[in-house]
Amino acid sequence: MSMHTSTPQKSDLEPAILIDEISKKFGNVVAIENLSFQVNRGEIVSFLGRTGAGKSTALNLIMGNMNPTSGRVRVMGMDPNKDFEKLRQTISVGFQTDRLLPWRTTVENVELGLLILREPKAKAREKALEWLDRVNLTQAVDLYPHELSGGMRQRVSLARALAIDPEILLLDECFSQLDHVTSQTLRADISEVIRKYNKTCLFITHRIDDAIEMADRILVLGAPAKLLLEESPTEEDRTDRDKFKILHDKIAAALGVDA
Repeated sequence: MSMHTSTPQKSDLEPAILIDEISKKFGNVVAIENLSFQVNRGEIVSFLGRTGAGKSTALNLIMGNMNPTSGRVRVMGMDPNKDFEKLRQTISVGFQTDRLLPWRTTVENVELGLLILREPKAKAREKALEWLDRVNLTQAVDLYPHELSGGMRQRVSLARALAIDPEILLLDECFSQLDHVTSQTLRADISEVIRKYNKTCLFITHRIDDAIEMADRILVLGAPAKLLLEESPTEEDRTDRDKFKILHDKIAAALGVDA
């Protein structure tokens, strides 16, 4: 009897996100200049840079909303612009503003993406409730957005992003409008969820603390977007005050900002 072993598909061997020598121009404005990096599957990577560093442009390229002027973008081995439909459920995005619909309850907002993807209503409701439990919002399922705090609204937004079970989660400054304590708690909870369910995450931030506390790797970008520094924070960097400050100051120096 012969044993059949399946050969891994090419896409299985590729990183979740591959950016290969990309540049992006808008007229005479250079938003990204010869940028290369990759995000491995199951990894949390932070894009850290000042305003105007091309972070959101890079995110739009990964989402397939535009093409690079030169270079190559691949998501799970596919071209995100050409294969936009195939990648529709592979990528989910959390934004700076929660973008909740005010006339829908918490659970109705979370199930929205599933319903758009034609999930049966009962199944969509079941998954939405599961994810609300995972982000500690079971008590708020029937509340409307105006009845929620800023931190709760952002949890609803993240539960909605995760409910479609994406392989890749893109977060665009989604902690920046929260106060420090709320932001810190939410980052810790979301990091735990991402790691527990083996998601790949790329998140944009301009706050050094966010990146150190959450990311496996930090990509520090200059303007136009080019890689200035790459760091991999250790658990000691996160928990030891002196080590945290050393790393924080090193990143601040690379960005040219006060530590």
